[in-house]
Amino acid sequence: MDKKKILIVEDEKNISEVLAYNLRKAGYDAEIAGDGETGLMKALQNDYDLILLDIMLPKMDGFEVCERLRIKSSVPIIFVTAREDEKDKIFGLETGGDDYVTKPFSIKELLSRINANIRRSTGETIRGKKSEPEILKLGELEIDENSYSVKKNGAELELSKKDYDLLVFLAKNAGKAYSREDLLEAVWGYDGFYGDIRTVDVAISRLRSKIEDEGATKFKYILSKRNVGYYFCKM
Repeated sequence: MDKKKILIVEDEKNISEVLAYNLRKAGYDAEIAGDGETGLMKALQNDYDLILLDIMLPKMDGFEVCERLRIKSSVPIIFVTAREDEKDKIFGLETGGDDYVTKPFSIKELLSRINANIRRSTGETIRGKKSEPEILKLGELEIDENSYSVKKNGAELELSKKDYDLLVFLAKNAGKAYSREDLLEAVWGYDGFYGDIRTVDVAISRLRSKIEDEGATKFKYILSKRNVGYYFCKM
């Protein structure tokens, strides 16, 4: 079996070399790019199974690399960053990132997330078999699983792959509340022990900004259940 290929885009040499060593030890092929421009060039010219992308990079920052790459590629991207501001995390998802890991991080945690993202990108399911595609009509929303599109009042919404996966999972299980750990497992494919539950909060916030009415003080679709988690309101 061919080894999965991972590109590390990181300007701190000691970090990139430690990452490459551990990835190779875990059975991956690992390549390194030391700046954003080189990382983007490599990503466009080669077939990688996943990209680890720093945000603060010389020549071109990670957000721009991700945004440009998303025009031509759906390769899983995990931001690896020292920036903990929630706005940065939301923006990272907005530009097309699949997740983020905050420095310092555990190698075991990172490997768990890498494995999960590669599994999902290659079509492996986390919980059982995939159901037949369908069209879901929920209030002003229409989710078409055949075209992987979501419309609100007839206008198509711009959702990332993770936005879409999260919305479909909650919508198809409307009325049932899921903990952050449950969502990490079901949507991200992460073991709850290694997943950062803040990932879920950031993703929910981002998804709400796309599907809820602008300026709404009360949410219509994705609601919070105190001490439990989130659920999609039954229509």
